[in-house]
Amino acid sequence: MIKIWGRNNSSNVQKVMWVVGELGLAHERIDIGGAFGKNREPDYLAKNPNGLVPTLEEDDGFVLWESHAIMCYLAAKHRHPIEPADPKGRALAHQWMDWQHTVLAPAIFPVFVGLVRTPPEKRDEAAIAAGKTKTIEAMKMVDAQLARTKYMAGDAFSYGDIPIAIFGRRFRDLIAERPNYAHFERWYAEVSARPAFQEHVGAIPLS
Repeated sequence: MIKIWGRNNSSNVQKVMWVVGELGLAHERIDIGGAFGKNREPDYLAKNPNGLVPTLEEDDGFVLWESHAIMCYLAAKHRHPIEPADPKGRALAHQWMDWQHTVLAPAIFPVFVGLVRTPPEKRDEAAIAAGKTKTIEAMKMVDAQLARTKYMAGDAFSYGDIPIAIFGRRFRDLIAERPNYAHFERWYAEVSARPAFQEHVGAIPLS
C-alpha cells in the first residue's frame, strides 16, 4: 500500500489524490502540513527536504516528492490511460501542468489568500483585485485551448487536466465577476463530475 503524506486541503495533495482515485490504488493518506504541522520534523525532512507536501512513499522504500512528478510516476507505473500514449500528447499534458505552476497558481494566489485565509478587515483589496485580473486573463488561455480540443491535451482526459481543474474550481468559487468562458464551463462540468474529483477535490472546503 502506498502512503501519501499531506493534508487533504492542499491543492498539490489533491492533484495526487485525484490520480490515486482514478487509478483505484490502495493507499493511506497521512495529514501533515498546514494546521497539522510536523512537516519540519527531522523524520519528514528525511523524506522530503523541502518540508512541503505531498510526498509519496512506497512499501519498498521508494520516496518521491513534487506533485506533478508523483502524478506522472503513478500513471506510468500502472499504465493508466490518464497518461497519454503518444509522446506529443504527453508533452502537451506536461506543458499545461507546468503552466499551472508558473502562471495560473501565482495569479490566483493573492485572491485565495486574501479571500480564504485573511479576515476581511486585514485584506489587501488591491492585491486581490490585481490577482483576479491576472487569473481571468490566464483562464482566457484555458478557454481558448478548450475551444480547440475537448480536453487540455487533446481528445481524451489526462493528468494534464487535473491541475487546471483544481485551480478552475478556485477560479469559479472565488471570482464571481468572471467572464462567461463557455468552453471552460463545458469542460469543467465534465471533469468535475468524475468520482475522483468529487471525493478528493469537490468535497473538500477551500481553506
